[in-house]
Amino acid sequence: MAIATLTLNPALDVTTCTEKVRPQHKLRCSTPRYDPGGGGINVARVVTHLGGEATAVFPSGGPAGAMIVDLLEEQKIVILPVPIAGATRESFTVDEGRPGDQYRFVLPGPELSEDEIAALLDALFGVADVTHIVVSGSLPPGCDPAIFKRIGARCAEQGVKLVIDTSGPALAACEGAGAWLIKPSLREVADLLGREIKSEDDEMAAAGTLQQRGFAEIVVVSLAERGALLVGDGKELRVAAIPVEAKGTVGAGDSMVAAITLASAEGKGIEDALRYGIAAGAATLMTPATELARKEDVERLYAGTGSS
Repeated sequence: MAIATLTLNPALDVTTCTEKVRPQHKLRCSTPRYDPGGGGINVARVVTHLGGEATAVFPSGGPAGAMIVDLLEEQKIVILPVPIAGATRESFTVDEGRPGDQYRFVLPGPELSEDEIAALLDALFGVADVTHIVVSGSLPPGCDPAIFKRIGARCAEQGVKLVIDTSGPALAACEGAGAWLIKPSLREVADLLGREIKSEDDEMAAAGTLQQRGFAEIVVVSLAERGALLVGDGKELRVAAIPVEAKGTVGAGDSMVAAITLASAEGKGIEDALRYGIAAGAATLMTPATELARKEDVERLYAGTGSS
């Protein structure tokens, strides 16, 4: 049982710290930390760290792309980088003081040609023994959101479960794409439906509306500090967040998706999978900068959720 991830717009995450962010001043920063970033890459990292099998497929170009490849190889992540003509983007995070605010600067990334997209999809569907495919993160500039329907059709042909975690117009394009699971935030659900969501009952009803409209068989809605809810597989579930001391927020959603997908691939029921996902998201909050969930933290937090 293996998981493959696709990151269409990866980023080299650069993280540093300065005492105070002020306009029109030179800001002296600490030694930067470099991490491979992008939704699908983060999912593959977490799945691997949790003991699962994952292959990360992504476009790679320029010095930032080469560094992402090097960093993932150092972490023993199985990768299939696809060369592109453009340069992979960088994402820049500045932590202000200790503790303090966090500022995240995200660049747009390169456009991909149709040949490059075709090569990425061929690499993705060439991974052996895959049961789940996760497409996570933003789309690169100029990429047609209909790519999700292309991916969904090929997943259906091969009997693979498709997980999608994206936002904006890309998320709107997931309607009818044949996804097994999507994980929007509550704000993203409200944007999709074009209305305010006013109560817990309304939250569950809104998720049910997305499921009925064919966004996915299972809709998981992230509720931030309140946890998450799920509609699908004949169930309506709400799982509370696990209180932890948060050191950073980067990658928490990706960790949640990774753990849910891994639990499903290992045959766990959807309620246990959701609890495992909540635990992985909380474990990532406990780590600094762009570091992701640690297995020992995930297992400890998961054991405390009343999982079966």
